Amino acid sequence: MVKVTLIKSVNGQIKSVKATVAALGLTKIRQSKTFEETPANMGQIKKVSHLVKVEQV
Repeated sequence: MVKVTLIKSVNGQIKSVKATVAALGLTKIRQSKTFEETPANMGQIKKVSHLVKVEQV
């Protein structure tokens, strides 16, 4: 399990990055969600790694 926290705003990002953050369910800064470490989830997290903080749970 990984805990993903949005630490930077999506303002000024390209449309696909905004859509990926929304698909992860992160809407506000400092909001966290927990995900299983599936290849699909890890690919999304890697795409927005410059905006999020990832921690092992």
